[in-house]
Amino acid sequence: MNLRDLVYGLYSRRVERRLDTAQGPKHIGVILDGNRRWAKASGGSPEEGHRAGADKIAEMLGWCEETGVEVVTLWLLSTDNLDRPADQLVPLLGIIEDAVTELAATGRWRVHHVGTMDLLPSHTQSVLKEAEQATDGIGGILVNVAVGYGGRQEIADAVRSLLHEHAGRGTSIEDLAEILDVEHISEHLYTRGQPDPDLVIRTSGEQRLSGFMLWQSAHSEYYFCEVFWPAFRKIDFLRALRDYAARHRRYGA
Repeated sequence: MNLRDLVYGLYSRRVERRLDTAQGPKHIGVILDGNRRWAKASGGSPEEGHRAGADKIAEMLGWCEETGVEVVTLWLLSTDNLDRPADQLVPLLGIIEDAVTELAATGRWRVHHVGTMDLLPSHTQSVLKEAEQATDGIGGILVNVAVGYGGRQEIADAVRSLLHEHAGRGTSIEDLAEILDVEHISEHLYTRGQPDPDLVIRTSGEQRLSGFMLWQSAHSEYYFCEVFWPAFRKIDFLRALRDYAARHRRYGA
């Protein structure tokens, strides 16, 4: 161990000791950004960057276990990403499939897909469904894997589901308009029944949501981290939690 690693370890433990995990976030959303830029800076290929990013996920979930986080939503592939050329998209989907399979194989976490399943290739759909079935009932962290996910698409899908439900009940559009409120839509989101994210972390220095959990993040706190996702360290995670703990959440009041 060199001096830098020693100092880093001491500093991480100091920050962790001072954290009040009882007041920490219970649901964290993570925008895993910067894989390709990390690879370019390292002299590697985009595929190597995505693979390194996938390898970071289990490590980060371990940090979440240590700090009392109960739900983690990982944005792995957006609906916009699906428009990438096949020579980029196919390897990326394969890496995501491997990552989801490996998460399920640990037996530590419950995997749940969020996104529009119909937009994904049949093999990717099968992998996601098998991971959900294999981890159903596991009591660990609930891990939402956002694959083929877009915030606007989610809201559109929720409204469509709501309309289908009430059409099946024989509710007229006029009657639905009279009773419709935000809870009706919330009940049809991909994350229905889950708490909204307390904290959203985005790596790579970009300071925008890009459509991530538009509905659920109305009162979330945001933390933008300069490092690329594959280089995200425990101290970066702890700093995000420390920053969150220092804020006073007013929920619009």
